[in-house]
Amino acid sequence: MRRTGAWPPSTFLGGLAPVAADELLGLSARHRYETGRPILREGALGSHVVVLETGFVKVTTADFGTLLGIRLPGELVGEIGALTGSPRNATVTACGTVHAGVVTKAVFEDFLRRHPAASTLVMAMIARQLTWANRRRSDFTAFPAPVRLARLLVEIAETCGRELPDGGVEIAVPLSRPELAAMIAASRATVQNAVQELRAAGLIATAYRRIVVLDPAALGAFTGSSPSEPGG
Repeated sequence: MRRTGAWPPSTFLGGLAPVAADELLGLSARHRYETGRPILREGALGSHVVVLETGFVKVTTADFGTLLGIRLPGELVGEIGALTGSPRNATVTACGTVHAGVVTKAVFEDFLRRHPAASTLVMAMIARQLTWANRRRSDFTAFPAPVRLARLLVEIAETCGRELPDGGVEIAVPLSRPELAAMIAASRATVQNAVQELRAAGLIATAYRRIVVLDPAALGAFTGSSPSEPGG
């Protein structure tokens, strides 16, 4: 388990005061989820919140297996269903081993009442998720598929990348071509072509569900290409 303060400051736990983060984790029931195990299921009824301590998860919907995003250690999942009482709007699946705390709706709401700053963090987290989704949509109107893919990979590598001895960055979450296609609003064939272009340029290396950013600075520079008509 991570110690308090080990989470990125942009996450929910990372933004809390250490004493508040410790309190919330102390109020949770600890669970371990292995690779591929659903943590939340789309359409299911449930009012608990899951606090991610270690490991990454993917958030998907049943519509063509659309990948909505990746959540990292320190973040919450299931908070919208818990606060609104609505069925789960997505499936959350463990990518690798995930340790998490499960907090009931009543306990979480009481925690937010006693810690107003935590309520602000929840709203900020939801706003960031909407901004991320809006950025994907704006990219579609402004950039061709290779640039859209590069911009996506830069963001993912920054949040869930593992630095390699040679200076590259391995993306810690396995991503399929259909998932990449869903996130940049392109066909699978278009994504395959975009991957090949980035690979030929020496910017990335790929294997089955594995992506390594070989030159982060060069990939970032590639995303600065002038906007043009979207591809795919």
